[in-house]
Amino acid sequence: MEIPENIQEQLNQFQQLQQQAQAVTMQIQTVEVQIQETEKALEELNNTDENTEVFKQAGNLLIKVDYKDALDEAEDKLETLKLRKQTMARQEERVMKKLEEMQTNIQAAMQGMAPNGA
Repeated sequence: MEIPENIQEQLNQFQQLQQQAQAVTMQIQTVEVQIQETEKALEELNNTDENTEVFKQAGNLLIKVDYKDALDEAEDKLETLKLRKQTMARQEERVMKKLEEMQTNIQAAMQGMAPNGA
């Protein structure tokens, strides 16, 4: 039994959406790691006093920065990363919902194709 062109097109779109969902999930995992690293850096900064020399990495270099600037930058970065994670989580939710809808539609179309004796 040959799959009709419209169902084949739906299957192709479904596969593309699955790949998109996978990519979003991987991006969320990457941001989660960055959040953990930033939280650790903030924890370390908060465990030191303001007179401690602080350096930040810029490519292959370590550059001395002001303690307060480093603290502010880490806090801003953490806030930005958390917002990015929320945005990606909503995107992942939408993609997963669309996948479920498409799967239901494809299954219904495939059942409609089945011979009556099957």
